[in-house]
Amino acid sequence: MSVEIRQITPTKSALTRFVEYPIDYLYADNDHYVPALVIDEVDTLRPDRNPAFDFCDSIYFMAYRDGQPVGRIAGIENKAVNERTGKREVRFGFVDFIDDDEVVDALFGAVEQWARGRGLDTMVGPMGFTDMDREGMLVEGFDYDATQAEIYNHAYYPRHMERMGFEKDADWLGMLIYVPDEIPPKMVRVADIVRRRYNVDNVHFTSRKKLVKQYGDAIFSLINEAYDSLFGYSPLTKRQIDHYIDMYLPFLPLDDISLIVRRDEGHDGELVGVGIAIPSLSRALIKSRGRLLPFGWWHLLRAFKGENPVVDLMLVAIKPEYQSKGVNALLFTDLIPSFQRHGYKVAESNPELEANSKVLTQWDYFETKPTKRRRAYIKRLDGQSKE
Repeated sequence: MSVEIRQITPTKSALTRFVEYPIDYLYADNDHYVPALVIDEVDTLRPDRNPAFDFCDSIYFMAYRDGQPVGRIAGIENKAVNERTGKREVRFGFVDFIDDDEVVDALFGAVEQWARGRGLDTMVGPMGFTDMDREGMLVEGFDYDATQAEIYNHAYYPRHMERMGFEKDADWLGMLIYVPDEIPPKMVRVADIVRRRYNVDNVHFTSRKKLVKQYGDAIFSLINEAYDSLFGYSPLTKRQIDHYIDMYLPFLPLDDISLIVRRDEGHDGELVGVGIAIPSLSRALIKSRGRLLPFGWWHLLRAFKGENPVVDLMLVAIKPEYQSKGVNALLFTDLIPSFQRHGYKVAESNPELEANSKVLTQWDYFETKPTKRRRAYIKRLDGQSKE
């Protein structure tokens, strides 16, 4: 039977089927695929729930053969990013498919047709609406668990991208960082020097309400500053910031959040750095298959409250004028004792741009192990090279 492409109406029930396709069909027997929490992924795709739709348009397709789902894809136009870069790009994301040329060509062809109708001339991805979504196709490291923030895909995906004429646009690297028995002495010295030289220090909270009230907006505003020049970055709006404050900050373990602030007159309390970690939820999400019910909530609770040897480094953001000045040392001299108390043996970085040497060099203090590589692909719809 030929492939049938169906456009998906963005209702809760239809989007739930869209989100559950890879969980229930493509990766049902794969022990490294970490699904997103279904309820959160559906809300991300809904125009009435995701503030990114203030500046994004999207379309969703599923491929069927003999009445069975065999693939899915989303097309996204981030008009804010296109306006600030002067480009006319369509993003593809939330993409999964069986190993079949006809299926893959039909899915990408549907997004290409939609993009051409909107005057867009380049396709890039996998990417989401913004950098708060999963991005980057796995091209190395298929034998490792994904983190909760990472895409996992079968090894045949990159072959299809190359077959269709896509080229590398950017790569993200992932690694394991082994939690040391003691803070590296050089890092302690650097942290002391930075503390005195720039009048900065760590601040801690025992109340989530106080954290949100004092630094909720500041954390995401700092992320906007620190990440502004990175590949494909989509600055968070006030509505998005409010959305993510409500979504994340009330649930993050306070011990695994490190804030750095200035203490001198005129800047007292100004946020200059933030590091956020979270106990790994990978095994819990694999066991729950991305669902809270009937017992998914229990697996997630155990990941937070029980013994867990792995911690995910969700993000590190340093104010641009303090980057490459050793401020990161304050974050890790603060976080390492917390990691030791919680029994974490290894920290896993989330994807870091291969070209972002400022971030990658911060791991020079530690024993590390490279694990994964993810790629954003690009293709000109007029057939020309990206150059």
